[in-house]
Amino acid sequence: MYACDVASAPGRAGACGARAARRRAPRARPSPGPRDWLMWAGADLVCRHFRSLSTAGGGGVGHLREMGEAKGFRAFSTEPHSDVSLEEAAPVGQAASDCSVVPEQRSPGGGDLKLLSGSFYLPHPDKAETGGEDAHFICAEEQAIGVADGVGGWADQGIDSGRYARQLMSNSAAAIREQAKGSVDTGAVLEKAYAKTREMGSSTACIIALTDQGVHAVNIGDSGFIVVRDGSTIFRSPVQQHEFNMPYQLDSRGYGDLPSAAQVFNIPVQPGDVIVMGTDGLFDNLYTNEISGVVVYATRAKLEPQVAAQKIVELASQRALDKKQQSPFSTAAQQSGYRYNGGKLDDISVVVSYVTASSRD
Repeated sequence: MYACDVASAPGRAGACGARAARRRAPRARPSPGPRDWLMWAGADLVCRHFRSLSTAGGGGVGHLREMGEAKGFRAFSTEPHSDVSLEEAAPVGQAASDCSVVPEQRSPGGGDLKLLSGSFYLPHPDKAETGGEDAHFICAEEQAIGVADGVGGWADQGIDSGRYARQLMSNSAAAIREQAKGSVDTGAVLEKAYAKTREMGSSTACIIALTDQGVHAVNIGDSGFIVVRDGSTIFRSPVQQHEFNMPYQLDSRGYGDLPSAAQVFNIPVQPGDVIVMGTDGLFDNLYTNEISGVVVYATRAKLEPQVAAQKIVELASQRALDKKQQSPFSTAAQQSGYRYNGGKLDDISVVVSYVTASSRD
């Protein structure tokens, strides 16, 4: 059983022909904003801009490949990629999961928690054969998950931003393995992964780890996650964008945002909670209550997490093709002065994690 699965979803393209449809590449690095604080549930949740961390130390891509082969690092892609170790290919539209090897961790309340995680991804049909621009990973042993979404605007310059997203997620998985179990600092993980990623392009990123204090997460851009408890969404990560359809994004040339612009979250969780992480192909097409509705159905039907992820992707894909029904993307476009109706055709990557109580032997 491999400890980390890294998967890339083949395909991203501009959406539906509107001027607002293709997300734009960075123009210049913005000045860091002031530190923001968001208090929730008696200061249990803290959302903040974190300071840049030290990125000293070597390794690089060659070290990553050696580490992957030596420690069971597995990557998925539909095309060869020189900077990712490819031991097994995942067919388009199939789930990638590694749910059986998950260590026990102490919850804030004194119980043992674990994550059962599964994923499903569906490419934009125009880029199903090119490798796409979404990527994600599941590190079951370290109880961590992540998604990245290469920004499609780079295609105008002949650059496949999916290569950047895949390398960023590979470097993130490697950085997670270097940290102590139960105390993964996702902000430090993103900082280190960013420093080692050299492919051209840019990407959003979201990384979550189950720690001794609950869920520790970092997010930059318009990928993100929600936490569902008893059928209700108790938390959703906010979208970061400079203007409509121009999300915060990391890139290797220094024109984009820095990891210090990301937001960090500490969220207490309990058995029965469900985490749904996804790229903007999910959140542009489904409202939060629609996602939580699928979660309720999946948990009542006792579906495995990868099956739940597939159900969510299928519904998001249906909405992406609907030209008449209002979607989160069309609402945001109209509020920004664009004439746009219906969903947004895009890559859709979803990771679902069930928070469960671990039984003692």
